[in-house]
Amino acid sequence: MNGAEFLAKVPVFGALDDASRSELARYLKPAKYKKEAVVLSREEAGMALFLIVKGKVKVVLYGPSGREVILSMLKDGDFFGEMSLLDGQPRSASVVAVMDSEVLVLDRNDFVRFIEGRPTVALSILAEMSRRLREADAKIGSLALLDVYGRVARALLDLGRKEGEKTEQGIVVKDRPTHQQIAGMVGTSRETVSRVMSELQRQGYVRTVGKRLILTGQEQLEESLMV
Repeated sequence: MNGAEFLAKVPVFGALDDASRSELARYLKPAKYKKEAVVLSREEAGMALFLIVKGKVKVVLYGPSGREVILSMLKDGDFFGEMSLLDGQPRSASVVAVMDSEVLVLDRNDFVRFIEGRPTVALSILAEMSRRLREADAKIGSLALLDVYGRVARALLDLGRKEGEKTEQGIVVKDRPTHQQIAGMVGTSRETVSRVMSELQRQGYVRTVGKRLILTGQEQLEESLMV
């Protein structure tokens, strides 16, 4: 798949005509990152936008003790680095490869030059930023209002909506996060997540089969969080 074909599959660039996508593709530079490699670090200068061709990354913050807080997980077709790209400020978080990943890198100067005559692209990226801010607000609300059981359940439901596939068994997520990753998402320990997952399985809400997560009681789990 060439750069223009890939851009057609990225929602924020999908509305561009073929000529515009081909022009933008000429600016893209490929890069590869091994699992656990740091793609970018918080506070470094933000001079590029990253488009994920293949793989998965986590957007993280680290506390003084080294504790990791996962803000989001991004996969094929997602992008990151847009905030610094638009405002020229340092990166607000670090990004680390969860698995071997391939990305396309768009330099800030090339990006600004490209969108100057294409306001619809800028609006699409702003819409995506707004969606992510809403997700951040919801996450803050969960951390403040839900106990750890509810936070883990909410994280699994969100994962099902983003990455799940409907089957007769339930909502199937093919590449489930580890207990450590879930702990980073909800602000608790891996041991606590393991206990909550065992309880969710005992209640019949979820099952794990290899690397797959199956939400077998999505609606019931949603209802339990509304009580």
